[in-house]
Amino acid sequence: MHTRVPVRHYTERLCVIKRFRVRLNPGCGSYCSIPSSLHLPSLYFHGVVVQRAECRPAVSESYMRLKRLQIEESSKPARLSQQLDKAVTSNYRPVANHAYNLEYERKKKEEGKRARADKQQVLDMLFSAFEKHQYYNIKDLVDITKQPVGYLKEILRDIGIYNVKGTHKNTWELKPEYRHYQGEEKTDQ
Repeated sequence: MHTRVPVRHYTERLCVIKRFRVRLNPGCGSYCSIPSSLHLPSLYFHGVVVQRAECRPAVSESYMRLKRLQIEESSKPARLSQQLDKAVTSNYRPVANHAYNLEYERKKKEEGKRARADKQQVLDMLFSAFEKHQYYNIKDLVDITKQPVGYLKEILRDIGIYNVKGTHKNTWELKPEYRHYQGEEKTDQ
């Protein structure tokens, strides 16, 4: 009785080859070690090869059909070129300027250049921001105060400390004499 199984993605189903030819050859006397199982890779069988057995399928019509199909399958190219009758028009066309870039430019024009505000007004904005969080990077402070980066850094050098390393790297925090956090106020009272 032959059981039929699909082989790869061949169109026809093939018989499983059940007839094999075993050929015994004299061993070369080499030392060999084989793992006993996949589950226990630390256990090995050690020994000298005395006789070597080769198991080959018996040449039959089904075996030759299987080999022919394997050769045909492996000789097929992985990719095929195809000639198109008309041009493909469903592809995306290049855009000179995307919508989000236009929106960003429009928003930037509306805001205009960042004008320097009064120093005391900027200090008030910074102190109110530092009441909410202890550490800020310069980008967030520029968004909060709407001031030019150079002017903001000039003010921050007077009232803040720039963290160069540690967990709060590249962030600003207030100098100890300017810190008046809610947690400290509660403990003082």
